Amino acid sequence: MARWLPRSADLTRFCQKLNRVKTLEDDMMETSFNRCLSTIDLTLLGIGGMVGSGLYVLTGTVAKEMAGPAVIVSFIIAGFASLLAALCYAEFGARVPKTGSAYMFTYVSVGEIWAFLIGWNVLLEYMIGGAAVARAWSGYLDSIFNHKIKNFTETHIGTWQVPFLAHYPDFLAATILLVATAFISFGAKVSSWLNHVFSAVSIGVILFILIMGFVLAQPKNWGAQEGGFAPYGLSGIMAGTATCFYAFVGFDVIAASSEEARNPQKAVPRAIAFSLGLATGAYILVSMVLTLMVPWHTLDPDSALADAFYRRGYSWAGFLVATGSICAMNTVLLSNLFSLPRIVYAMAEDGLFFQVFSRVHPRTQVPVIGIVVFGFLMALLALVFDLEALVQFLSIGTLLAYTFVAASIIVLRFQQQKAGAPAQPAGSRPSPEPREGPATGELKEYESFSDKLQLVDRDKSKEHREPGQLKAAFEPYLEFLSDFYPGEVVTVAVVTLMVSAVCLCSILVFGNTHLHLPTWSYSLLLVLFSLGFLLSLLLIWVHEQQRSTQTFQIPLVPLSPALSIVLNIYLMLKLSYVTWLRFTVWLILGLLVYFGYGIWHSKENLREPQLQRVSAHYVVFPSGSLEETVQAVQPSPQPAAGLPDTDTDEAKR
Repeated sequence: MARWLPRSADLTRFCQKLNRVKTLEDDMMETSFNRCLSTIDLTLLGIGGMVGSGLYVLTGTVAKEMAGPAVIVSFIIAGFASLLAALCYAEFGARVPKTGSAYMFTYVSVGEIWAFLIGWNVLLEYMIGGAAVARAWSGYLDSIFNHKIKNFTETHIGTWQVPFLAHYPDFLAATILLVATAFISFGAKVSSWLNHVFSAVSIGVILFILIMGFVLAQPKNWGAQEGGFAPYGLSGIMAGTATCFYAFVGFDVIAASSEEARNPQKAVPRAIAFSLGLATGAYILVSMVLTLMVPWHTLDPDSALADAFYRRGYSWAGFLVATGSICAMNTVLLSNLFSLPRIVYAMAEDGLFFQVFSRVHPRTQVPVIGIVVFGFLMALLALVFDLEALVQFLSIGTLLAYTFVAASIIVLRFQQQKAGAPAQPAGSRPSPEPREGPATGELKEYESFSDKLQLVDRDKSKEHREPGQLKAAFEPYLEFLSDFYPGEVVTVAVVTLMVSAVCLCSILVFGNTHLHLPTWSYSLLLVLFSLGFLLSLLLIWVHEQQRSTQTFQIPLVPLSPALSIVLNIYLMLKLSYVTWLRFTVWLILGLLVYFGYGIWHSKENLREPQLQRVSAHYVVFPSGSLEETVQAVQPSPQPAAGLPDTDTDEAKR
């Protein structure tokens, strides 16, 4: 029976395959795309991705069904959590100016399987985002014509009474997606020009809504006779916050477009900051005027702003708002269709997804096949699915991507750079760190001669510390941590931090409701998991991190990413169990694709045999002499489970 069990060496190599990181090119500005986007282009692309159906649909939906006028607080919390995530995206987008967004960031710092799962969920995020916006676009246009399109479809085609499906097929939503797909396939310049036009109209409509809305505001609509400011309490505000995250998913289109930016090191951080700040302000102010114009419980979730103006007697204003909102939703459609094929391209280019999607049209310099295929899939989703079901499913994928990007920032900051190399905005893989024994008389083994010289100099002067090593000030108190490889303690601490955050948020969300914990046990668990989180944070902080000022860096690392992780996990747990069930099914499908295709066709998998053939080690004896050991690595004639087995022969010279 034991013969059929895999050996520990095989399991180790298999786990190494799952967690291998992407090797980046030396010149990351080289690309098959057209670098033609400026800071203004990226900023308007981000604004167009965020200010759309979230502004014209979610404000009314969350206010009526979840938070009441306190939807303002929901947007503030969601905006703050998105800011923490956006800063992480800004640092990665400047350091790794390659398309792929959260997928690419996770691949260069955490590992392959995690990157694939993030990319797999981001694909679903963009498909659902585009489909949801298309249905909202259709609903607004239908409201202009007094729901004649809806009535015609229900009368002549019929209705469905199936959970999670729309009541009727939305052919108008599918059609607009197909038209947008055709425009996107013409290239980045055409897409950017269209986005500029629609963004200008959208910004003009928002200014009109704010001015006219404050003129028509009635403070009594926040009064006790209408239910008060927060009729659903804190739980309603937080539930609304989780849904409001849909409004801010657009900023990652900037990171996904970094490979087409002229100067990504500067343009990406600036564009993310400008677009997120403007979008957050717009959401807060529009939510305020909406709930002040009419009582929150009378809002129409399908077209809240236009309906509010109609009911106040300004039918012409409602028509103008509905027309402007359609332009705003067009920008969201463009940003989703712009980003989705590029993430598919990045996964296919790395070999983790089907290679057909890595083809770039020589004239337009865009992945046309990915644009067409996923444009049709998006149109199919818009045709049959319900908007609310789509929006809730979208939030969980976004929050998961934010969580992993935040964790990736911590891991990357405490990784050691290549010996002798200057700090670069590349996020390139560091060479393996020398292995040191803690005792003075022990042999010390190094991977390269430069490592030996570097660490001999470090022995003479303890002032210079590499990223991932224990800070000199804490060495007398935490000397046992010096025995680990640089960055190893940080990696373990990040995993512990995330586990502690999951447990802590689970107690906060389910402790009093689903688990029915006594007060003493509830408090005790909160204290224990909080201590675990803080101790993990402390263990990370006592190590050296990279000090590079060449590109943008998020401040207060590891505190800022850690706060982002906690907020994202908390909001994920606030989503319904049905959303988690559908998310689990999607993850299982992703694992089938990865183990059936991605792991075998990965470019890192093809690169491994060349990297593992010969390795050299340098041994320093107690006397200080240096000897080189050349280690020849040859694959075994009978590899197990497709993983190379190695026998080593050592020869001294």
